Amino acid sequence: SLSGSFNFSGRIMSQATHRFLTALCGLFFVAFSLLNSAAYAQLYTLGSGDTVKINVYQEPDLSIEAKISNNGTIDFPLIGYIKIAGLSLEETEALLDKKLRGDYLIDPQISVSMITHRPFFITGAVRKPGSYEFQPGMSVRQAIAVAGDFTDRASHSKIYIIKEGESTTNRRKIKLDELIGPGDTITVKESLF
Repeated sequence: SLSGSFNFSGRIMSQATHRFLTALCGLFFVAFSLLNSAAYAQLYTLGSGDTVKINVYQEPDLSIEAKISNNGTIDFPLIGYIKIAGLSLEETEALLDKKLRGDYLIDPQISVSMITHRPFFITGAVRKPGSYEFQPGMSVRQAIAVAGDFTDRASHSKIYIIKEGESTTNRRKIKLDELIGPGDTITVKESLF
């Protein structure tokens, strides 16, 4: 009887511990996701072809979606053309705050988020060479899959990348599991055999 009640309380304790650990793992996952998105907002550099959503709290006329032009600008209400290419999402928020604060708004609450990323480019021995929308965390392998996979004559080891903004002389060999960035150009060479 005593051991039966002990086993019962042990099961309850085990279930409570399991629920606690599950909740704790969930909290860690949420915290990690938030840290990742915050790190992403700091690290990602905007460029021509990106589309952003700008939200100004309680100011629907100032909340817009805009594609960054070839010269790196967007047309923003009240301000006009403003260059945001080369800035992070956080830096864009700070720039808009600086432009709006005082003259137009007392205390603007601004958030900037991504809608679509500028493309990466893939050429050579893939089934559908061209430009495709970049996705954060995308590897060379995933980029090749998006482009329809290797052709029958493709070399799986002779893959080269030119990073956005760099000259063709900076082309370097890259492995399948390496990450790519927006604006990068990937070239898959054909195998000799």
